[in-house]
Amino acid sequence: MANSIPYSILDISPIPQGFTAADALRNSLDVARHAEKWGYTRYWVAEHHNMTGNASSATAVLLGYIAGGTSHIRVGSGGVMLPNHAPLVIAEQFGTLESLYPGRIELGLGRAPGTDQMTARALRRDLLGSDDRFPQDVRELQHYFGPLQEGQAVKAIPGIGTNVPIWILGSSLYGAQLAAHFGLPYAFASHFAPEQLLEAMKIYRELFKPSAQQAKPYSAFVMNVVAADTDEEAQHLFTTLQQNVVRMRRNTRGQLPPPITDINEFCEPHEQAAAEHTLQVSVVGSLETIQKGMLHWLDLTGANELIFTGQIFDHQARLRSFEIAAQAAKSL
Repeated sequence: MANSIPYSILDISPIPQGFTAADALRNSLDVARHAEKWGYTRYWVAEHHNMTGNASSATAVLLGYIAGGTSHIRVGSGGVMLPNHAPLVIAEQFGTLESLYPGRIELGLGRAPGTDQMTARALRRDLLGSDDRFPQDVRELQHYFGPLQEGQAVKAIPGIGTNVPIWILGSSLYGAQLAAHFGLPYAFASHFAPEQLLEAMKIYRELFKPSAQQAKPYSAFVMNVVAADTDEEAQHLFTTLQQNVVRMRRNTRGQLPPPITDINEFCEPHEQAAAEHTLQVSVVGSLETIQKGMLHWLDLTGANELIFTGQIFDHQARLRSFEIAAQAAKSL
C-alpha cells in the first residue's frame, strides 16, 4: 500500500523571532521546493491578517511566488477567507494564477475572517461581506470559473473557463455540510480546532452529493507534525508550538519563539492542559513514532489525504521534519 495516501503541506509562513517577513517568505519557497522533491501532492498557504508571526496575508501573491519557484506540485490556498473579499476579485486572482500555471492551482475557501473584528472591518470597510453570504459567494465563484453564459454581464478575466478546483475548509460541522451539499472536497482544520473532527468527517461522507467537480467524497484533515531523528529532539522542537498556543490564549501573540528546555517553566498546569487539548491532532517524534500517530488518525477519520503543518523555529529543523513526515507517509 505504499504511496496510497496523498500527503500535503499547509503553511502560514511563520516569522521566527529575530527574523523578517522576507525571511519567512523565502523559507516558504524553500520548503515548497523540497516538498516537491519529497513527493508532496499540494502546498497550501493560509490567509491571516494583523499577526506579527505570520507572513501569508497576501495569499494570492504568495501563491504566485511559490508556483513560479516550483515546477509541478499543486499550489493553493488553505484557505482564502472569503468573507474578506468580493468573489469577483478572488476569481480574477486565481484565474490569473491558473492561466500562468495551468493545472496546478487550487482554491480552498473558509468563512472565518482569519483575524480580529477590527482588522476585518479594515479589510472590508463594512461588514456586508459576512459569513452569512458564504454559500452564495461560493456559488458566485463557481459561476465566474465556469464557461461563459449567454448574456453574462460580469466576467472574471482571467477566470472564465479555468474551472479552478474549489475546496471547502472548516473547523465545525457547518463546513462539512456545505461541502457535502455542493459536492466539493473538504479539509478540516484539526491542527487548532480538533473537537468536531470525527463528526464532521462522518457527516461529510453521509451527506455528500456528487457534482461536476467531484463524483465522490474526498476529505483531508490538517495535523501538526514535528519530526526529528529522535523522540527527545522532536519533543524539544514541539515546545515552540506549545508556547505559541499558550501565548494565543494569553493574547500575547508574537513572532515564533525558539524551543525551550522545560515547557512546565513557561506556563501553568491549566495552560498546558488547554494547549494539549488544542494540539491533540499532532504527531511528535521520530519516524516510527509519527508513523504510528498518522495511522491512528487515519483510522479514526477515514480521510483520503493527510495535510501536515509544522511551526518549527529553525528552518533546517523544519525541513528535516517535513522530510521525515514524507518518509512516514510514503510507507503507510
